[in-house]
Amino acid sequence: MHELVSLWMSWVQDWGYVGVIVLMAMESSIFPVPSEVVIPPAAILSAQDGASMSFWGVVIAGTFGSWLGSAITYAVARIVGRPVIMRWGKFFFMPPQKVEKAEVFLQRYEVSGVFFARLLPVIRHLISIPAGIVRMGFGVFSLVTVLGAFVWCTVLAWYGHRIGERHPELLKSPDELILTVKSESLPLILAVLVLAVCYIIMLRLTDRKKPQDASAQATREEEQ
Repeated sequence: MHELVSLWMSWVQDWGYVGVIVLMAMESSIFPVPSEVVIPPAAILSAQDGASMSFWGVVIAGTFGSWLGSAITYAVARIVGRPVIMRWGKFFFMPPQKVEKAEVFLQRYEVSGVFFARLLPVIRHLISIPAGIVRMGFGVFSLVTVLGAFVWCTVLAWYGHRIGERHPELLKSPDELILTVKSESLPLILAVLVLAVCYIIMLRLTDRKKPQDASAQATREEEQ
């Protein structure tokens, strides 16, 4: 894993924006590339004197790459369909159990689920599959994907910039960089989880009211 992380970071250093786009497209598809080894290092590089990248350039490149990878996965899922994915997905880092979880998540929370999925680990790179299977409108899918990816990339870039100011030497140690980013971003992840939980609770409370409202409406109609 150390060799892979070093290779991915070298792509960011050598290819600049192109490296960010390629890696984030991989991260948003079936390839297990952690966004933590893409955006923060790119942000650290952008903060250095004479850098060829800027902070917002990194954010935009990361957002575009995330959308690109998600759009490709969406298109493939829409074309091949659920049976093919469930049968062969395990050979492409998409075991049936994970796909089913992503399906349940999308069915439950629909469009907003795609947005929140962009902020959550594991499900982030899988949510495009059920979106393609159920043929969600591509325009809507793209919009919420871009919004979610933009938020996530902005936050990671901001953390990377902060970390780079205090520990510029971390670019020489991929393992230390990943550990530092994870520890520094823990409050953010907790905040996102709290927001997601609150949103889920709100939806469940709303769902509970719907049958009661429908029943009350039916009773009123019978009385009339």
